[in-house]
Amino acid sequence: MTGEEGLPDYAVRNREVWTTANAEYTARRARDSWSAPEIVWGVWKTPEASLGVLPDMHGLEVIELGCGTGYFGAWLTKAGAKRVVGVDVTPAQLQTAREMNRDFGLGLEFIEANAEDVPLPDASFDIAFSEYGASIWCDPYRWIPEAARLLRTGGELIFMRHSDLVMVCSLDEEKVGERLVLALRGMNRLDWTSDGPSTEFHIGVSELFQLLRRTGFEVLDFRQIYAPEDAVDHPYYSYVPAAWAKKWPHEEIWRARKR
Repeated sequence: MTGEEGLPDYAVRNREVWTTANAEYTARRARDSWSAPEIVWGVWKTPEASLGVLPDMHGLEVIELGCGTGYFGAWLTKAGAKRVVGVDVTPAQLQTAREMNRDFGLGLEFIEANAEDVPLPDASFDIAFSEYGASIWCDPYRWIPEAARLLRTGGELIFMRHSDLVMVCSLDEEKVGERLVLALRGMNRLDWTSDGPSTEFHIGVSELFQLLRRTGFEVLDFRQIYAPEDAVDHPYYSYVPAAWAKKWPHEEIWRARKR
């Protein structure tokens, strides 16, 4: 179904959610995020230094699909990336990203667009990246082929998303629990209503692995991320309690190379 401005209905819904989130949280956190001294991943701020997932970024051209306020692109620029382009569908998030880019002088570029349909040429980038951007808010059967289109041969797709366990233990209006409540088989689009209508996407690990293979990728790395022992509930993204994430993997990082 297509909504306003030719966007899918879920992109319109999610844009409203992130407009609100930017007003409530992400805009005021942006400066601290942009100025962070090291790259960290996800809700639990797992240090890249302890994971070693990213390749050497020096001289690479990067597109971030679902960039939000652009902090991860800022980190990749400081890590040596030659060019970083952030794509996002939410004007409010992009306004914050542009303000930070102006203040920090890092030279990032930003485009307002659906990450499933990016107005840039084929084979333009060495890295396509998403940390809880397109990786959960866009249809995997659309955004992953789009990432492949944008990558040069040998380029890499790197993204973070929720784990299978989080999704099958999720209810709309409650925090993640300790029992299975949703079927993983056939899972893809999930329409939520709490905190305003939104749409998230998730397919199981096996299905995602096969999709990457069919799209021309070979998987190089896969990590499951737990909360550290000293973690406490996140002040804003509290849907997954720290106690839960200390016992079961909350987040996944995928790294794949375009054949």
